[in-house]
Amino acid sequence: MRCIADTAPAPPSSPLPETAPPVHLRGFRLSDVPYVATLVADALHEHYDPSLYSSLSAEWSDGFLIAADPTDVPVGFLLGVCQVEREARILMFAVEREYRTRGVGALLMSTFLDRSRARAYRRVTLEVRVSNATAIRFYTRFQFSVVDLLRNYYSDGENGYQMARDLP
Repeated sequence: MRCIADTAPAPPSSPLPETAPPVHLRGFRLSDVPYVATLVADALHEHYDPSLYSSLSAEWSDGFLIAADPTDVPVGFLLGVCQVEREARILMFAVEREYRTRGVGALLMSTFLDRSRARAYRRVTLEVRVSNATAIRFYTRFQFSVVDLLRNYYSDGENGYQMARDLP
């Protein structure tokens, strides 16, 4: 794998916080579409046809994780797919602002990586806006490295980084 930026050193312990986040993980449901679409608009600054979520969830249902609050309202999600043999790709990943830094993202990512390993995937990739330093730091905590610059990648013309990590 070609790397154009350093990966963070392996963390001394689990990237999960010591206390459990105030959410539970479950699979995607059609009733989640309005919540997911709002998260995508707010956090990712993108807008997609609502039918996209249900069609992608049909491809790998275990790859579409929902983090729901105690009343079962989605407050975060991770949507992963497999488009290349033995490789998972994180298409979308977002957590509501008030739930950030509370372990929700780490729980989603750790669970997704475990599910990818269970399917014997060898690699996970994702794309991130070059301006999103917080997300880039988060991904490096999970051993992702920048492997490519994607010019004009986002709908507003912003560049993106492709990041990747191998799975042991």
